[in-house]
Amino acid sequence: MNRAEFDVGARLRILREMHGLSQRELAKRAGVSNAIISLIEQNRSSPSVGSLKKVLDGLPISLAEFFAVDPAPRPRVFFNADELVELAGGRISYRQVGPDLAGRALQILHEHYAPGADTGEAMLHHESEEGGVVIRGRLEITVGDQSRVLGPGEAYYFDSRLPHRFRNLGEEECEVVSACTPPSF
Repeated sequence: MNRAEFDVGARLRILREMHGLSQRELAKRAGVSNAIISLIEQNRSSPSVGSLKKVLDGLPISLAEFFAVDPAPRPRVFFNADELVELAGGRISYRQVGPDLAGRALQILHEHYAPGADTGEAMLHHESEEGGVVIRGRLEITVGDQSRVLGPGEAYYFDSRLPHRFRNLGEEECEVVSACTPPSF
């Protein structure tokens, strides 16, 4: 890759943010002015090799690593409502936060149960733990030989290896935010 293709400013900003540093903190660590960091990141200054090395010592990272290694993409943190992934539609809707759970330890769902919706007579069970909070409506939850109807603000948490079932016995939609670890849906 030639230098014209390499965005020094963007690379420095990404690495600085990956290390959780402000421009001011990196400048302090590197012994340079805050303005130098700002100008480099905006590609308004092309630093000499010596100047860039001094800045990179504040991270710390070598010149070779700076030019050779692509920083890992930053994991996505925020999702708009229309970006939740529908896993099941119909009378029960499970909308997952994040499109890909590869390498993730937690699955978060925004669930909707239509009046009369039921996960089925066959009890569910899987290798996981799960919990949730009822936001709206009422939901009957059966875990093993225990059963309870939960309303807004009430919550559940259990070992998912125990047979369990969810039913909306009410006449209004039930909304739940839940989490499962590890992901098992």
